[in-house]
Amino acid sequence: MNIYIMRHGDAQIGNFEDKKRPLTETGELEVKVMAKWLAGKRCQFDAIFASPYLRAQQTAQVLVHEIAIDLPVHTLDLLTPDGDAKQVHDYLDGMLAIEKWQNILLVSHMPLVSYLSGQLTADQHTPLFPTASIAEIDYDQRLMRGSITQQFSPTNFC
Repeated sequence: MNIYIMRHGDAQIGNFEDKKRPLTETGELEVKVMAKWLAGKRCQFDAIFASPYLRAQQTAQVLVHEIAIDLPVHTLDLLTPDGDAKQVHDYLDGMLAIEKWQNILLVSHMPLVSYLSGQLTADQHTPLFPTASIAEIDYDQRLMRGSITQQFSPTNFC
């Protein structure tokens, strides 16, 4: 099965509470570029989870719209910037014991996306995630570990 971990697109800075920072125009464009990459992979998502923060919710919604996915985006409070990667890993393993998912997408923030990549992989590599970048993890449910097979960001296509 594959787990796709995505950092939200570029977000506004300034007089915003962190939870309410919206995507910039650049951030929305970054997400659209990554949506085209995912569409080219013909990936059929079984579930999509996003942080409750506005920029992650907007990122997930732009992806769903661009790829024309007929799935709800599930808000997962564990996916905040200061979330615990081990708790997310445990949650995913619990859900995977129940559901027969083959492809899931998680939309979150730095540093969690980096820590989560390490938590889910055997080599525990914690890559940096530019905005809107995606890491694809080939995940072995039996071993409860995987490996990063690809990592792409919008700058790969410029």
